[in-house]
Amino acid sequence: MDQEKSRDEAIKFVTETVHGSDVRFVRLWFTDILGNLKGVSLNVAELENSLRDGMTFDGASIGAIARNEESDLVLIPDPTTFKVLPWRPSDGAVGKMFCDVFRPDGSPHLGDPRAILKSNLERAYRLGYTFLLSPETEYYYFKDSNSTEILDSAGYFDQTSDIGTELRRETVLALEEIGIPVEYSHHEVSPSQHEINLRHTDALTMADNVMTYKLAVKEIAQKHGIHASFMPKPVEGLHGNGMHMDMSLFKGDINQFYKDDGTGDDFISDTAKYFIAGLMKHAKEITAITNQWVNSYKRLVSGFEAPGYISWSKLNRGDLIRVPSYRKGRENSVRIEYRSPDSACNPYLAFSAILAAGLAGIENKYEIPIPVEQDINKMDQIQRSAQSIESLPTNLSEALHFFENSELMYNCLGEDAFYNFIKNKKLEWAEYSRHVSGYEIDKYLSML
Repeated sequence: MDQEKSRDEAIKFVTETVHGSDVRFVRLWFTDILGNLKGVSLNVAELENSLRDGMTFDGASIGAIARNEESDLVLIPDPTTFKVLPWRPSDGAVGKMFCDVFRPDGSPHLGDPRAILKSNLERAYRLGYTFLLSPETEYYYFKDSNSTEILDSAGYFDQTSDIGTELRRETVLALEEIGIPVEYSHHEVSPSQHEINLRHTDALTMADNVMTYKLAVKEIAQKHGIHASFMPKPVEGLHGNGMHMDMSLFKGDINQFYKDDGTGDDFISDTAKYFIAGLMKHAKEITAITNQWVNSYKRLVSGFEAPGYISWSKLNRGDLIRVPSYRKGRENSVRIEYRSPDSACNPYLAFSAILAAGLAGIENKYEIPIPVEQDINKMDQIQRSAQSIESLPTNLSEALHFFENSELMYNCLGEDAFYNFIKNKKLEWAEYSRHVSGYEIDKYLSML
């Protein structure tokens, strides 16, 4: 009853806001299994009907969300996610809402990534946990979508007065106007690369925020004739676009990853250690989700602060998992940083997979390995083997092998989404395997 009342109040707020302003269109958003943002632009005259009854669409035409036999699906808008998009024209303004995907009989569509995340969060909630995240999502600005011509020659934290800095400023202001809090933004390590850090919040809200953030970055850049890209590795020799994920588990207002040992040296709890151990044990299985594209594995190479091995530490930014230091009095900021995901992952599935792995560690009390503080990339294979340091998958095919044989991921995604994801990714790998690249022409044509 309380949920129905809350929804009714949210619907009332949406309709009053729309009718009391110049909003003429409302975008209904959802994602497919690959994290592509889909949507339909709704005339406001149809808004109340859609809020009440949903909107039917042809799911079979979106192969990355439904099978042919599931052609009729229904979008049910979540009125709590309504916002007016400030980067769209104010004359005939545009609003947006995220949607949940249902079947005509009223049951949730099992291939909906948002529903999958809700299911995994419900499991955490039954254990008493709230899952909070703050991703660091990087991207590039390029001159246009047909090239990787960069716009500046700046580096990490550089203060520049170029178009990229102005675009980033405009994006931050737009995000804050629609209620997405930004902690800070800055120029990243490579030329023309930027990062906007969103303030931590619960995982479902953050997944919605990440999708909104990525669209805002792209559409605001496009207004100025610039192309923004979240491609994992768009330029050889430059840093890739990572999405390092800072995360914690709370019970009420208490951070379950913090413990007071009296010295401040060992400040992470057993719960945090079990969670880390779960991430490490299942890292190979979840990599197909956190790094889902052929191009993703061009980023996971040495020399660019991206992890290639399964390890953890408190300081080493080359490790897969890092536990950042905290300032006294800010115990609730103690968190785990998972560093392999890239900016092109599906946040709903990535958050689900990471949570499932971490909870498996907690429930089974996995033993955490010894931390690795030295540079793994400078070790040889014998040294790594002596410390039982294993590699992450090195390409999509390898990652799919571990994913496909993972009971944890099968249970995390559910049967429909699990096999739909595998089908789409195997098609991508097959297409890539057939492609004759420029590298091969340059390398072999005159030689062979």
